Amino acid sequence: MRRIVCVGGGPAGLYAAILLRKALPAVRVEVYERNRPDDTFGWGVVFSDQTMANFQLADPESHGAILSSFHHWDDIAIYFGGQRLVSGGHGFCGIGRKRLLGLLQERARELGVVQVFQQEVQDDTAFADADLIVAADGVNSRIRTRYAAVFEPDIEVRKCRFIWLGTTRPFAEFTFAFERTEHGWFQIHAYQFSAELSTMIVETREETWRAHGLDAFSTAQSIEFCERLFGKYLDGHRLQSNANHLRGSAWLNFNRVLCRRWHHGRIVLLGDAAHTAHFSIGSGTKLAMEDAIALTRHVSAQVPLHQALTAYHGERHVEVLKLQSAARNRMEWFEHVDRYAHLPPAQFAYSLLTGSQRIGHENLRVRDPGFVADYERWLAGQDGGLAARPPMFLPFRLKDMQLVNRVVVSPMAQYSARDGMPGEWHLVHYGHRALGGAGLVYTEMTCVSPEGRISPGCTGLWNQEQRDAWARIVAFVHEHSPAKICLQLGHSGRKGSTQLGWEQADHPLPSGNWPVLAPSALPYLEGISQRPLEMDRAAMLKVCAEFVRAARLGLEAGFDMLELHMAHGYLLASFLSPLTNQRADEYGGSVENRLRFPQEVLRAVRAVWPGAKPLSVRLSATDWAEGGLTEADLLAIVRAFKAEGIDMVDVSTGQTVPWQKPLYGRMWQTPFADQIRNEVGIATMAVGNIYEPDHVNSIIAAGRADLCAIARPHLVSPAWTLEAAARQGYAQQWWPSPYLSGKGQLERNLQRAAQGPA
Repeated sequence: MRRIVCVGGGPAGLYAAILLRKALPAVRVEVYERNRPDDTFGWGVVFSDQTMANFQLADPESHGAILSSFHHWDDIAIYFGGQRLVSGGHGFCGIGRKRLLGLLQERARELGVVQVFQQEVQDDTAFADADLIVAADGVNSRIRTRYAAVFEPDIEVRKCRFIWLGTTRPFAEFTFAFERTEHGWFQIHAYQFSAELSTMIVETREETWRAHGLDAFSTAQSIEFCERLFGKYLDGHRLQSNANHLRGSAWLNFNRVLCRRWHHGRIVLLGDAAHTAHFSIGSGTKLAMEDAIALTRHVSAQVPLHQALTAYHGERHVEVLKLQSAARNRMEWFEHVDRYAHLPPAQFAYSLLTGSQRIGHENLRVRDPGFVADYERWLAGQDGGLAARPPMFLPFRLKDMQLVNRVVVSPMAQYSARDGMPGEWHLVHYGHRALGGAGLVYTEMTCVSPEGRISPGCTGLWNQEQRDAWARIVAFVHEHSPAKICLQLGHSGRKGSTQLGWEQADHPLPSGNWPVLAPSALPYLEGISQRPLEMDRAAMLKVCAEFVRAARLGLEAGFDMLELHMAHGYLLASFLSPLTNQRADEYGGSVENRLRFPQEVLRAVRAVWPGAKPLSVRLSATDWAEGGLTEADLLAIVRAFKAEGIDMVDVSTGQTVPWQKPLYGRMWQTPFADQIRNEVGIATMAVGNIYEPDHVNSIIAAGRADLCAIARPHLVSPAWTLEAAARQGYAQQWWPSPYLSGKGQLERNLQRAAQGPA
């Protein structure tokens, strides 16, 4: 390798040039930048303490220069509802973007990097003899655009406008402040990055921005508007802009960028050209510079270039997706401030601090134990003056059902019934988990008819024998634990008559199949699954009557709560989704029509299920597929069901169509539960990769959901809740009397482990 060209002279391109020049001293490294050396269109850049540690390992010289110019702070201050709330221990550093560029330019010169300014690079053809071209030319990368068919960028313009300003007002803390106007909310993100200057980003929803006429304002007029709105935080200081060069408005939309591929031949994408992360998490420049570290390591590893670039993408893509997921969560939080404005200031602040789902309850405790202790006392005090405790152990009341904590054993199919009859396996399975300390135990989806089963191993509730078998399980749970038990009723629809879950899932039985029903005659797996019968009115009335019969039998069996399964592509869910409901009658088309039959079933069941006992619905909040349920559809469905008398929404996603593309991750479905709870005003249960007590504590404390369903961890450890209580030192958690000696030993062992080696 003889020549490397970095297109783009921002922090990403400069840092890549520095590291590549150090690692490959015999190679000519060049940087081409369209602007002048001292041009910059931002104010401050933020790095965490951990990021700085990475920089120190990569290049101690530039790290030392950057560190000497930093303004460091630990506290975050949140102004909301007339209160100022402060959390410490966050460990961030701010540096002026212009200063950072100057330091990196100087370091590059020391190493012999060739820097060319005020030169537009339209594409890569000007560098025919370059062995490697690093496209660090930003969010609007021309090189990425030229090869868009290869890189497959996914660019989404987000919902807020922001203006990036500076001020001489010293913000000693990272400051968030919120002001409501007649047209909506505005917020600031402000922090000090030098002895003389601070950054202040003002952000608002697009529709709020337009309603105020800001789309027609000059930069000077926009500054005047922001000074009036946030004057009380400026202490008489003025706001400044360095974007007067821009044609049109200085207000921008954030563009979220994802790329399927990051390299093509000798070209590799780096930083914002490959990915973006919203400024609310302060990680765009961090990600770009860490890209440069990884790229240099792989390119200098004496392997073929294609192999090096493939390894670089493989390593960074995973890490970037994690941080982009956190940034997306935080970005959406700020896009929906109105969703959280009803929360008390203390909970509003906690929700903001943990909004990325990257910082949880225990991480926040490590950063600021006093803040978390005060918040736990406040949160417990909201529930009748209880003593402080981990949030997962707060009681919860739904109608006349009182739960001792917020942990739920999620509905999990066991495929172990015969002719729908729950047997000894089910008694032990549900009984054991009730003894494990969870506040609420769910049955698996229990089918309302033989034809409504997913598989021959699914439980049912269509006769008195099944009722009596369930009653035995319910009686055990009630007699031997404080847990409550919920009956989940469903009908498999087009996903029925299939093999057991550990066999060939979703595939028809080898023999003995029964007919399946659906709103439209669309098989689940084209060419494999049965083609379902399109339901006529008689079939609808029959199925509705089966749900009512099962609800009555469930009531006789003594269940504390009832849930209707309208998710995962089963019968009722398949009416709701436009992907599976293609009817042309009054039960298809608009969302109001699509929800009509599920609404009829709900109304009929609510009529026979006592008003004092809670009734919930499990919904797939999104189909994760183009043309599926929209956000507007979801909210319309929930509001309609709330009007029919449901008490809670069990919020899941997907499994509607086999070509879904979910975005997996920790607590990946929780944002949907958050949205429904805080926009519609109804209790929700969060599900989906919630597997640590810290997840539950964070979700409950932030008001994202009222309950958390734990699935697979309960298969591994039925006493998951008991162990979680012991690990957190919560001694008031109920234990079965025969197990109390185990409680004592576990607590002693955990205490010794916390004290360290003797």
